[in-house]
Amino acid sequence: MRSILVLNSKGGSGKTTLATNLAVFYALRRQSVALVDCDPQASSYDWLQERTELRSAIKPVVGWEGRVRIGNDVDVAIIDAPAAVHGKALAELVKRAQTVLMPVLPTALDMRAALRFHKEISDLSRVHNRQVKIATVANRVREISPSRWELEDFLRAMKLPDGRRLPFIACLRNSQNYVRAAARGLGIAEIAPSAVAHDLELWRPLLRWLNGKHSLPD
Repeated sequence: MRSILVLNSKGGSGKTTLATNLAVFYALRRQSVALVDCDPQASSYDWLQERTELRSAIKPVVGWEGRVRIGNDVDVAIIDAPAAVHGKALAELVKRAQTVLMPVLPTALDMRAALRFHKEISDLSRVHNRQVKIATVANRVREISPSRWELEDFLRAMKLPDGRRLPFIACLRNSQNYVRAAARGLGIAEIAPSAVAHDLELWRPLLRWLNGKHSLPD
């Protein structure tokens, strides 16, 4: 089973938006997808309740009540992590994943928080032993804003425990398309193509990386 964890200890970084849209992208490829919501706020779970039977099915899994049961019928599990997760809880979450995606917003506060959180993740034995792959995503950027370039430079400079650069995979813009889609329990890939063409183009590097061997443990 393919397992992808969307993780950042700072709230408001866009984890749920990333997780729900990833679930849609895989479901549209006719894969069996589970969306595991580990956040007690249940944003991903609530989003799933808005989906109609006419849309590609995504299996809801409650992950905030302890032991998680996904089942053997799932091809891809997308895990939406809670904010403020540290210590043993962080280690347990990372154990469930082959790949970790860390969305970061283009503010000084978010970048400083990301640096501290990355240091904590890097201290985990699973990361040291290359049993999980980690990458960053610039999220909710304004494409013509200087803060975009500051964030991209920051993410490109981050390194893994062995000194290699931490992969910076994609830059997703701050778009109302995500808000409109989420309100209907949809991903942006499920609304009018003419309205989301640019956003879908920005997703291509991320989807290409996730579907390649470099996103999987060594």
